[in-house]
Amino acid sequence: MAEIIDSAKKGVEKVLPKSDRKKYEEAKAKWEKELSGAENLDGRKFITVSGVPIKPMYTPDDVAGKDFMAEVGFPGQYPYTRGVHAEMYRKRLWTQRLFSGMGNARQTNERYHFLLSQGQMGLSVAFDLPTLMGYDSDHHFSRGEVGKCGVAVDSLKDMEIIFDGIDLGKISTSMTINAPAAIILAMYVAVGEKKGVPSEQLTGTLQNDILKEFIAQKEWVFPPLPHMRLIVDTIEFGTYHMPKWNTISISGYHIREAGATAVQELAYTLADGFAYIEAAMRRGLDVDQFAPRLSLFFNSHLDFFEEIAKYRAARRIWARRLREKYNAKNERSWLMRFHTQTAGVSLTAQQPENNIVRVGWQAMAGALGGTQSLHTNSMDETLALPSEKAALIALRTQQLIALESGVTNTIDPLAGSYFVEALTDQMEAEAEKIFAEIEKLGGVLAGIEKGYFQREIAKSAYEYQKQVEKKERIVVGVNEFVMDDKIEIPLLEIDESVEIEQIESLRQLRQARDNQRVQTTLAALKAACEDESQNLMPYLIECSKAYATLGEMVDVMREVFGEYLEPPMF
Repeated sequence: MAEIIDSAKKGVEKVLPKSDRKKYEEAKAKWEKELSGAENLDGRKFITVSGVPIKPMYTPDDVAGKDFMAEVGFPGQYPYTRGVHAEMYRKRLWTQRLFSGMGNARQTNERYHFLLSQGQMGLSVAFDLPTLMGYDSDHHFSRGEVGKCGVAVDSLKDMEIIFDGIDLGKISTSMTINAPAAIILAMYVAVGEKKGVPSEQLTGTLQNDILKEFIAQKEWVFPPLPHMRLIVDTIEFGTYHMPKWNTISISGYHIREAGATAVQELAYTLADGFAYIEAAMRRGLDVDQFAPRLSLFFNSHLDFFEEIAKYRAARRIWARRLREKYNAKNERSWLMRFHTQTAGVSLTAQQPENNIVRVGWQAMAGALGGTQSLHTNSMDETLALPSEKAALIALRTQQLIALESGVTNTIDPLAGSYFVEALTDQMEAEAEKIFAEIEKLGGVLAGIEKGYFQREIAKSAYEYQKQVEKKERIVVGVNEFVMDDKIEIPLLEIDESVEIEQIESLRQLRQARDNQRVQTTLAALKAACEDESQNLMPYLIECSKAYATLGEMVDVMREVFGEYLEPPMF
């Protein structure tokens, strides 16, 4: 092992003994001469999904001078390029999740019980659009959208039904929500207490990443500064009251789905994370108090090796920044733990069964990249919410990779690959250039206000689409190998009765609850919003326990904070 480390430190001269160096150069020159007349005869472009040119072959020259200990190292050791745990999947597999939630709370609860019975390890809650935007199901903006892209959650009552019969002390729950994330977390804390599980024992993750909403997904309510206050409130509350909970999942997934390249996803995600760290430190929190509970969320797109290199580079950048810039002393603060989801944007409505294969290698890239948690998309998600059969196939995909493929037998098996190491270095270098651009703009918030992120992502999305339309990039079943067959797979449909039932349930709730108590807790929430010294989480928990609705809480906060309208960017 010492010999290998020394070789990697000193580059190609040590990889090849001097006696072999001449043979190496002669063989390489001969190969290059043979290659020159044969490359690109069929007109293909050899680039990654992000447009990065790929050399025909990678050799020891591409990793010459690499310092093994400083840049690669060992799993569970700084800079964590090879993984955040010493034993990785030999000790514990990644958490297997499916993004689930549809219709009303009862239907979602039934799906959760089915998935858990089939071996799913943790829950991942999808919310409908009204919930994501902070509206109750009976609001006129919600018409036609209730329960359609996820589960409708109006109050604590819905949360009680969703998690009925599920032990929150044993199951980890991930919740994909951002603008009203603090309210949803408050409801989860309240439902945990009702089930006898105190907040200190709850495990899971709240997405809660509003910066990426302004950059890419566009689901916000308040202006950036009040939203940042809410996020720091949740981080602070979690630090003192929810030691097992990740109060934010800094998400590049949606940035990539909007059209960003792999490098943009990497850089923008980490830049957002650094902005949250700095905001929490300004609040007075020590970085080592909260950084160990930060988590990240990445996309796994079509280019197998590019995605693996992205994860490896991300761990290295994160560790260095936390240690060197933010002076974190706790090694757990340096660990970049992350969740991965296969790329929804890569799924095609045409020949949807092909998506099973796409998801398979995307999930494999997540596993080889060292993810801590993995969500596999279902083949039908570009058409509808997943059917039970499609969701089961997606879960089985993870189980097959974990238990039959052999990839969990050894840690970071691609380390030392000339190609993977060179691509990892390239990803890191390009990300550092983007960090410098963001710093010149004045930081992430300034970049959002100036439209920097939005314009850069739009350019990348446009370039990708041009390549598809010109057939410079082949998408099987879309611009090549096209078939006119009808889609045969069964699709899940959300009946209109779901909206009617949800609105009626909400009406009954408002009649049955103690409305005086509701008004008292909402008034206290408003006063706390007006006092910047107050952490809003305890007030939101009290509102939730009183069965105030999500929309009622958001309306009170909107009165104080205002509502954000994005300025024209193009």
